[in-house]
Amino acid sequence: MTIAVHGLPLAQEQTGTETQQEEEHNPVLPEADELIFGGLAFLLVFVVLARFAFPLLNQGLEARRRKIQEDLERAEQAKAEAERIQSRYEEQLREARAEANRIVEESRKTADSMRRDLMAKAEEDSRQVVARAQEEIRAERDRAMEELRRSVAELSIMVAERVVGENLNKERHLKLVDGYIDELTKKGGRLHGSS
Repeated sequence: MTIAVHGLPLAQEQTGTETQQEEEHNPVLPEADELIFGGLAFLLVFVVLARFAFPLLNQGLEARRRKIQEDLERAEQAKAEAERIQSRYEEQLREARAEANRIVEESRKTADSMRRDLMAKAEEDSRQVVARAQEEIRAERDRAMEELRRSVAELSIMVAERVVGENLNKERHLKLVDGYIDELTKKGGRLHGSS
């Protein structure tokens, strides 16, 4: 059944109104019933997420935050330990350098002491060698003087026998020659001592 309004059937008019309404409808804005169902669906999803997913998500985030915090604390501890080890190493290095310097200084002092001891010993040895040489020279001189005395005494006896032509008492003559040589030696010693 069609009713005519202003010469147009009513059914057609309604269809025209619907067409007009459809043409006036903004395609960007949803229909009211879609908004209601969409809002209810959003609330339902939000409640389910808030009830089940968000706590799990918060737990995961909290666990991650704790892990990061623990990692940071461990890194700080490792850094502090590394600094402590470095400090201990530097202290040991300073001690080793000081010990090396002390050893070098002790070695230098020991070497100086040994050098002085060796020089003193060498001087003492040279004094002893000189003293022995002087003693040997004196002994050799005394021996040479004794031989010279004997030779002079024997020669003087031989000369005297030839000059006198007779045999003199050898003992008496040796005493005379020895006395004369002693006098000469004493005079010579005084002359050498005074010069």
